[in-house]
Amino acid sequence: MYWPIVKIAISAVVIAFASWLSNKRPDLAGFIIALPLSSLLVLAFSYAEYNNAEASVNFAKSILVAVPLSLLFFVPFLFAKELKLGFWALYGIGFLLLVAGYFAQTYIMKKII
Repeated sequence: MYWPIVKIAISAVVIAFASWLSNKRPDLAGFIIALPLSSLLVLAFSYAEYNNAEASVNFAKSILVAVPLSLLFFVPFLFAKELKLGFWALYGIGFLLLVAGYFAQTYIMKKII
């Protein structure tokens, strides 16, 4: 019963710390947030809770495939000047690319697991 509370508390502390640090040392906070913090936490939590190494390895593979594909969201923002679109249009295109990335990740995972 306490495990969900512990997971929430640890996650909240990590996020709150990075948020606090962003005002004092934005360069360091940005680096910390760029780390796969959620992946590190969730992999450890998942293994600790279920003690299933095979599932944890497959989970890690899924993350490895998904991370670069999730960056598709930012592609429209990279070309914002050329596209001459507003924020929400860029956001919407990024979201559509993210959905496409999900389907690509699903396809790739079927091939490697």
